[in-house]
Amino acid sequence: MQWSVLPTKLLLLDCDSTLSAIEGIDELARLRGESTFQAVERMTRAAMEGGAPMETVFAKRLELIKPRLEELQAVGALYISHIEPSAKSALEAVRRAGWFPIIVSGGFTQAILPLAAHLEIERVEAVHLEFDSTGQFAGFAAESPTARTRGKNMVANQLKKEFGARTTVMVGDGASDLEVQGDVDFVVGFGGYAIREKVRQGADAFILSLSELPALLQRWDS
Repeated sequence: MQWSVLPTKLLLLDCDSTLSAIEGIDELARLRGESTFQAVERMTRAAMEGGAPMETVFAKRLELIKPRLEELQAVGALYISHIEPSAKSALEAVRRAGWFPIIVSGGFTQAILPLAAHLEIERVEAVHLEFDSTGQFAGFAAESPTARTRGKNMVANQLKKEFGARTTVMVGDGASDLEVQGDVDFVVGFGGYAIREKVRQGADAFILSLSELPALLQRWDS
């Protein structure tokens, strides 16, 4: 999109367990049976709670699952069917207040884009998976920042520079969202689906519903 004036208030939003109830990687793992699901869920939980670096689990989970392109598309539909109930109205309210929402996620671009379109979010920073001509998994873009520890910090700094942002807020449920502190103005912990004690205690604010977000941003914007 072309702007006559770039937005200066950026709202960076995690996807999994924030904009939607599901964890996309776990839904993909379910397709491979209970043992694979449990193994992937353990790795996901360790990364989200800050007990394991993202680098140690990211490629390992994908190698276990080897998702197909059509399976990512199915997860995209699940994101929408399990959308956080107040997400759409909350985003409409924050846009009216001048905030520009951007999804910043360690999830997969091809699965997240349908949800972004549903929510009218124009920018997604996530991990692009690669597939061969038959739809078989062929790896992921290794340069994707959010596949690495503190990758969201890198994205936040890039976006601030690109937009010349005056205020930047990160919203999410996991350790990777909390660690963006210092590279954004405020971090909002989200506990609508999973309350992670480290995030609850460390965030600048903690909410259980995205419906709380417009008033919170208004307070910080005053």
